[in-house]
Amino acid sequence: MKQSRRKILGGLFWSYAERIGAQMVSMLVTIVLARLIAPEEYGVISLVTVFISLANTFVSDGFGNALVQKKNADNLDFSSMLFFSLGVSVILFLILFAVSPLVAAYYAMPALTSVMRVMAIRIPIAAINSIQRAYVSKRMEFKKFFYSTLIGTVISAFVGIGMAYVGFGVWALVAQYLTNSVIDTFVLAITTRWKPVWKISFARLKPLVSFGWKILAVALMTTLYSNLRNLIIGKQYSSEELAFSNKGQQFPSIISVNINTSITSVIFPVISESQDDLPRVLSLTRRTIKVGTFLMAPILLGLAAIATPVVRILLTDKWLPCVPYMQIMCVVYLLQPIQTASLQAMKALGQSALYMKLEIVKKVFGLLVLLISMVFFHSVLVIILSALVAEIISTVINFPANKKLLNYSYVDQIIDVGKPLVAAFLMWILLDMLSTFTGTGLLGMLVSIPVGAALYLFFCLLFRNDSLDYVVGILKSGIRKR
Repeated sequence: MKQSRRKILGGLFWSYAERIGAQMVSMLVTIVLARLIAPEEYGVISLVTVFISLANTFVSDGFGNALVQKKNADNLDFSSMLFFSLGVSVILFLILFAVSPLVAAYYAMPALTSVMRVMAIRIPIAAINSIQRAYVSKRMEFKKFFYSTLIGTVISAFVGIGMAYVGFGVWALVAQYLTNSVIDTFVLAITTRWKPVWKISFARLKPLVSFGWKILAVALMTTLYSNLRNLIIGKQYSSEELAFSNKGQQFPSIISVNINTSITSVIFPVISESQDDLPRVLSLTRRTIKVGTFLMAPILLGLAAIATPVVRILLTDKWLPCVPYMQIMCVVYLLQPIQTASLQAMKALGQSALYMKLEIVKKVFGLLVLLISMVFFHSVLVIILSALVAEIISTVINFPANKKLLNYSYVDQIIDVGKPLVAAFLMWILLDMLSTFTGTGLLGMLVSIPVGAALYLFFCLLFRNDSLDYVVGILKSGIRKR
């Protein structure tokens, strides 16, 4: 048990370090590039990224999870899946290369053709990277992620900013995107020292694909669903409007993805190892949900409270239209840890079919909400609001599955997330009242950050949130070891 705890804590430390380091650099790059590149150019890259993300899903999701979930996966398993993924990636690259002129014509964006073709190079790279990450995750050697992600992020930052400064526009974003992927994969290749055998076993592939395709289907559906609003806004509205909605999503997404990725990258292999011990799986899932919500709630709702000064100071006034989108997406992303942890448990327990069924139901309701917003309202703001409504519905749909699969009672589910959420929303309300006196400039932001932190900690103590004690305990343990 002590060894397992040490493994989890060590994994979480390096995973958090990786994500926090990458986040800091990414935030800096985002700020600089937003100042150097026009919103309409961001609109082009936002649209292209949708199609690249969909293609990447085929090689980055599902099959890597299948390798992690399999208890005794060996080099032949990893090698077989690598060559299979590479084959799929080449086909996807050729498809995107061929259809890019059609997509450009449909959206009336001529620049989209060449941008999409170049960015599609990332797909074969992602195929290699996904298997590397599965290999590292299986062995819980998360320190290697720290080096690869940070080195890739830093080098690509210099490339992107340098090219934007000399006037390359949208191509600066393309170069940053590709450089990050190449460096990340290259560093992992050096640090893991994993060498595939030049052999493919279809007998090994069959059960891996059987498990992985369900996860892949869900990931593809989720990626398409999460980017559907961008596709609609890009077609029905201007590229500028698309850029504003995308930028409003970017900051909350960075926070959510980094924290969620840190937790799930560690918790999935750990739960997979403990899949025969249901009480332990429940305990790990609950702790993940509680800590994830505890960490994300003050950051996201704090960002929502100071969105105006953040955008004004960091991105300049030309990006102020993205503020309401940012505030809505902060609440949307806040609800995701509640779902992510339980879904990781389902995958780790081999319940990929249940996982897929749940996600299909969620997406059906989400599409219905989106359709209503499009038919009865002609507003980008309402389209973004529909994402919040859909996320609330998805969270509620998850509750019965948690109860049935993990014996996770409804009361416990509500209490586990309710305490940090109430504390964070109270903090937001009070910070909003404070802004009446401090304004929405630099002073307001500088005052709101420490006051918000103090308010959140006060309410957590008031509501006796045990996640605070848990996190403090981990920090104390780390200090004593040093």
